[in-house]
Amino acid sequence: MITAGRLSSRAKRWLHGAVVLVIAYALLCGYAGLFERRITFRTAPQPVTPAEFGLQGVEQRALATPDGERLVVWRRQAVPGKPTLLYFQGNGDTLGYRAERMRQYGAQGWGVMMLAWRGFSGSTGEPSERTALADGSLAYAALRAEGVAAADIVIYGESLGTNIATRIALAHASRALILEAPYTSMVDAWRQFAPILPVGLMLRDRFDTLAVIGGLRVPLLVIHGERDSIVGYGLGRRVFEAAPGPKRHVGYPAAGHTNLYRHGAIDAVRAFLDDVAKAAL
Repeated sequence: MITAGRLSSRAKRWLHGAVVLVIAYALLCGYAGLFERRITFRTAPQPVTPAEFGLQGVEQRALATPDGERLVVWRRQAVPGKPTLLYFQGNGDTLGYRAERMRQYGAQGWGVMMLAWRGFSGSTGEPSERTALADGSLAYAALRAEGVAAADIVIYGESLGTNIATRIALAHASRALILEAPYTSMVDAWRQFAPILPVGLMLRDRFDTLAVIGGLRVPLLVIHGERDSIVGYGLGRRVFEAAPGPKRHVGYPAAGHTNLYRHGAIDAVRAFLDDVAKAAL
């Protein structure tokens, strides 16, 4: 028979456990909220140069922002008649991680302007959704100031950069938009890894691509690894399905998040840009 005293003791233990769980959950929410941008961007501040990676014909430049920061860009000129990719990187690594892509783009004769977000590759400042969008517009303006025609600019977004690429394509004229491993919104992306957190209430930087992709007015290519464990393949499909045409989707059954080019993504990009160029004739 359970006495009132024993029942009270058990209730106290349950209450203590519940309090511990509530405190732990509150601390977890507080940590995620406080360090949201560090988690989202995972900055890689160490400076790198094209020469360190043996890139020929690529120069490093700096763009000055209106608020006093310095943005690093890697720039390769296009062969006459070829497009220039305005490339917005993903998170978690330096521009050096994209050196092999720069080589492959150069082999096609394509020009490239590859922007390092604030806090990456020697770019100064702290990144956020607001600054990333402003810096993306600044990079576009720099290309146009060089004399690159809007019709020769292909806007390319990788992972984190797909939202900014989409919004730059909506705000500025270009030839086409390419999205590699796009996500519907940062809220959805966070929910993949933190389903118990109230991310819809917590996140300041929303990066809501699904809300704006319907306004796109240029040809779209989406490429995505079907084994992507960082940005779920289904998120990219939803972005693609919400976009108007003309559009093309290429999935890679054996690819994950970062290795699409090892599975032939350059061929899909080249075929898409060739077809876009033919359609413009």
